[in-house]
Amino acid sequence: MRQLRSLALAASLLGVLPAAATAQMSDGVVRIGILNDMNGPYADLAGPGSVLAAQMAAEEFGNRVAGVPVEIVSANHQNKPDVGAEITRRWVDQDKVDAIADVPTSSVALAVQNIVRDKQKVFLISGAAAASLSGKDCSPFSIQTSDDTNALSIGTTRAVVKSGADSWFFLTADYVFGHAMEAESTKVIKAHGGTVLGGVRHPQNTADFASYLLRAKGSGAKAIGLANAGNDTITSIKQAVEFGLTQSGQRLVGLILFISDIHALGLQNAHGLMLTEGFYWDMDPVAREWSQRFHKRFGKMPTRQQATTYATVVHYLRAIDHAKTDDSRTVVARMKAAPMKYFGHEGRIREDGRFVHDLKLYEVKHPSESKYPWDYYKTVTTIPGEEAFASMADGGCPLVAKR
Repeated sequence: MRQLRSLALAASLLGVLPAAATAQMSDGVVRIGILNDMNGPYADLAGPGSVLAAQMAAEEFGNRVAGVPVEIVSANHQNKPDVGAEITRRWVDQDKVDAIADVPTSSVALAVQNIVRDKQKVFLISGAAAASLSGKDCSPFSIQTSDDTNALSIGTTRAVVKSGADSWFFLTADYVFGHAMEAESTKVIKAHGGTVLGGVRHPQNTADFASYLLRAKGSGAKAIGLANAGNDTITSIKQAVEFGLTQSGQRLVGLILFISDIHALGLQNAHGLMLTEGFYWDMDPVAREWSQRFHKRFGKMPTRQQATTYATVVHYLRAIDHAKTDDSRTVVARMKAAPMKYFGHEGRIREDGRFVHDLKLYEVKHPSESKYPWDYYKTVTTIPGEEAFASMADGGCPLVAKR
């Protein structure tokens, strides 16, 4: 009789175990929100492509993790902080979204960060580039995997100054990201003996750069730093070529460029540009294989932001699968404890949430050098992650213990 009671108890406990495990998964669904610009200046570098990248990440797990379904939802923040904040509140309070990912436009990302910090939800920053998101504005629930303003400015700016272009003029997008990129680049320029002769700030998604480019040309600066992104970068480069800035010997320097920008410009306009990237579709066999699968479904090669969204969501889901819970603190701790796989490479996530990995400085090929579709970059040098990203001491994250 005692043996029968023991067997019955064991059977009852076995029956409870799946329910107990599932109870660790909040509402029984892991729901990830992809928040970005779906039809504006950053749609090509993020937009629907980032949504597909996240869906491909979920598919790696069969759209289930730790015994529950994985759902990908998406929304358009229109590059407006108030719109992004409203969507975030609705997602968290009503739609039970567990994590938000992507979020290009740093002003929107900062608004989102403030909300998810209070709500204790995970923020996977695979889009916004402001270094302060893992610096002074950091959150215990955030991971920043995007290449940030510090990393993007170091490689490109240093290389251009060392090549002899030691006087600069900036065309800067007038919001958080543009200001940060100009400030970070200015530090590098001055540290290597260069000077900044001036600059202008332009509204986001402007169509006419004529007056800004005339001031840049009139400055006599050897390098024109483009502290903008997406359509603003494409438009400013096209109009600069039309106005003859490059023919007069001035060098255009895109401080944040994506392969979507190069594709839109064409190699005839873009060749010779230097840029820093953490991802290039042809950088290694693993990146190439995934990018070709992405291309079959999307018709374009992925930008680094879309690829980074994929890799970040995969790392998040791996952490849930390991921990058997979607509790934010537990999952973020696991993400920081395990190396993050980044296609054929990997990196580590620091205490402040900053993903540190090696970057490469590329030069855009001349049309005669391109051998097949999307063959746009040639490697100049590798930038070690410890050199590219600001140290935790310099970043100023208040979560990091003073050492």
